[in-house]
Amino acid sequence: MRRIGTAAADVVVGGALVLGAVVASPVLRRRYNRWGVDEEEVTADLPGDELVAAPDLGYTRGITVDAPVDVVWPWVAQMGQGRGGFYSYDGLENLCRCDIHSADHVLPEHQDVAVGDVVRLAPGRAPSFRVHAVRPPVALVLVSAGPDAPDEQARAGAGTPVVTWQWILRPSGGGRRTRLLVRQRLSRPPAQRLMWRLVEPVGFVMERRMLRGIKARAEGRAPGGQVAGGQVS
Repeated sequence: MRRIGTAAADVVVGGALVLGAVVASPVLRRRYNRWGVDEEEVTADLPGDELVAAPDLGYTRGITVDAPVDVVWPWVAQMGQGRGGFYSYDGLENLCRCDIHSADHVLPEHQDVAVGDVVRLAPGRAPSFRVHAVRPPVALVLVSAGPDAPDEQARAGAGTPVVTWQWILRPSGGGRRTRLLVRQRLSRPPAQRLMWRLVEPVGFVMERRMLRGIKARAEGRAPGGQVAGGQVS
């Protein structure tokens, strides 16, 4: 019953926030595309920027986690459908048959991330990402992949969007805290301009929840206030 209640809350709360973000996106777009970061972080060169040198759309977001990078990293390493989930509004994602189940503890079997690994957003032939570069515990660079053209150059040549998803962890507070930065850079065909402008505010709502979900777990708190398992078990 508790799981059903959480899923229902995800749908109601997440759905309302998504609707509000879409409606307000013409006014709030600049703000939500740099949520939680300062100007220096927005303009900083990050690993993976070179994959989309001249993006049509993009953002940089961030959050401060009261835990060192080696505690935050496992939550980033295990994200993905069929893995640790995305720590966001699972109930809302599962309305779209994404089959997401976000973990509240570190999963040892999903910690060894390697170049070429696939990070799925949903089961089957749904869009996914593959690992382009990984440098534990400070950087994970993902690039869009598909079942028919997994290579970014091939996708660009076919007129398919190329999207990066860059996760950077920086020590702060003398190593006691972490600045968790996430950046996305997108190259898309002109015909998809409106579609991606609609996707953008939806992605913001889901990713903001994801950042807060990682923060809560790494700090030893599950989203509902329970104690989360921060150690590999």
